[in-house]
This record gives sequence, structure tokens and C-alpha cells, in this order.
Amino acid sequence: MVHKFANVLVHVVFSTKERCNLIPPEFQRKLWRYIEGIGANCRIPVLAVGGMPNHIHILIALPSDISVAKAVQSFKANSSRWMGEHGLKFAWQEGYGAFSVSASNLLTVKDYIKHQPEHHAKRSFEDEFIALLRKSGVAYETSEVFG
Repeated sequence: MVHKFANVLVHVVFSTKERCNLIPPEFQRKLWRYIEGIGANCRIPVLAVGGMPNHIHILIALPSDISVAKAVQSFKANSSRWMGEHGLKFAWQEGYGAFSVSASNLLTVKDYIKHQPEHHAKRSFEDEFIALLRKSGVAYETSEVFG
């Protein structure tokens, strides 16, 4: 077969350094658009992006020739630099979560990312992240999740 055919959907989640509220609410939409631009420049389609002042969710269609680690590194490095260029003291936490998404759940995950403020009226990022790990069947040590 000459061509590569892939539909690898990944829900990526990572937090700001020490989960501090480093993304001002009035800056969030600009950052989300910038994340979309990073994806376009790196040939990583961004299907949804959203989050809160202390974390971000990105739904991507991962190309067959790019690893999850490389994609996350591109998003983190470029967005950190961009935030700093806009006068914000900013850093992402080390690490991330990456969860596979079936094509049949694409719209559900997009909707989930779009409605982050509503979700976080009910639970913290920490509780949300642990729930994502459990739902995805990821083995983890509680003491090692948040560093």
C-alpha cells in the first residue's frame, strides 16, 4: 500500500506549572487559537481546544508519522514561548495525559472540551484528571500523578 491511512484521535490534557491559574480568563481564547495555529504549522489537526486557568484539553487527529510525545512537546514549547512573549510569567507542568478517542465518541469529547467551565463548577482539575485516568484504564500511583 503506497499511502498511509490513519484516524488516530487523541484527547491530550496537561496543566500549568504546579496547577496554578496562569492562563488569565481574558487570554484563554487567544491561547486556544494559538494552539490551533501550532497544530496547523506542525500538521497536527486540532479538532477541539479548551480548558481553564490551570489546564488545557486538546483533541487532535494524530498523523501517522508523529508521536504523541512529539505533538505534546510542540504544543507546550511553542505556547509557553508565546505566552512569555505576551508578558505573562508562564510554564506548563511536566507530563501530560493522552487518551485515545474512538470515532464514535468524537462529538462527545469535543462537547466535553467546549464545556470545561461547566464541568469545573462541579469538580477540580485533579478530580477530573483522575477520572480520565480511571475511565481510560490507565494504571497510576496516586502519589505520582501530580508530582
